[in-house]
Amino acid sequence: MAFVGVGLLCTAADGNLRGWRAGCLRRPALAAAGGARRRQGAGMGPVPSVRLCVASAVMAATHEVPPRVGEVRRITGETEVEVRINIDGTGRCDVDTGIPFLDHMLHQISSHGLFDLYVRAKGDYHIDDHHTNEDVGISLGMALAKALGGKKGVRRFGHFAAPLDEALVDIVLDFSGRPFLAYGLEIPTERVGTYETQLVREFYAAVAGNAQMTLHVRQLAGLNSHHIIEASFKAFARAMRMAVEIDPRRMDSIPSSKGVLTDAQALSRSD
Repeated sequence: MAFVGVGLLCTAADGNLRGWRAGCLRRPALAAAGGARRRQGAGMGPVPSVRLCVASAVMAATHEVPPRVGEVRRITGETEVEVRINIDGTGRCDVDTGIPFLDHMLHQISSHGLFDLYVRAKGDYHIDDHHTNEDVGISLGMALAKALGGKKGVRRFGHFAAPLDEALVDIVLDFSGRPFLAYGLEIPTERVGTYETQLVREFYAAVAGNAQMTLHVRQLAGLNSHHIIEASFKAFARAMRMAVEIDPRRMDSIPSSKGVLTDAQALSRSD
């Protein structure tokens, strides 16, 4: 289970991810509470920031969120893909898709999104990497949708611009329940290593479509293909992290005037 408060998110061990343990950020709040007691003992009241930390600890103790974990195993005539994601994780990553550059980008999602991510994929590499790249994206999107469920309490929107040397990429996204991709990367080469750069768009389209996400990918600057792609994945990770975090002011509500953000029928078809 996860304990959530203002600026505080603690996640206990998640047995569904083979014993992986997500980090718990209780210590800063507890240390602040101890500091507050010392100040009061000296005849001083706690400073406002300490009051906020103490309030966070109290909220964390009273609000519980079930583990937000999604798991998908997808088998077709072209690929076999398994994905597990804990969106309240610490950035632990264990991926092997058979496509080294895609593995590198998945590490960016895990590390900068603080998602615990496990991916295994086998595909028809003798043809090319297209089917495996796309099916990993499909499976990741499906796992995200399952982890988010009805999206109660989430912030919903995410926005982050990430630089990598001369490259700068801006990502804006919304877990709206309405899949859409606006893709604006202009990658100057056809390949990075053995990876076809056209596959970047296919990956984002697969994730957005199956996570029921509106996703805008905009390139603001960039000359080097590797830098442009990696900056986009870093920004994507940070924007998702922002969007899936729990808003303590919306703990018991879905962030939509309609009251619904998930196409339940589409989600059931992904099983």
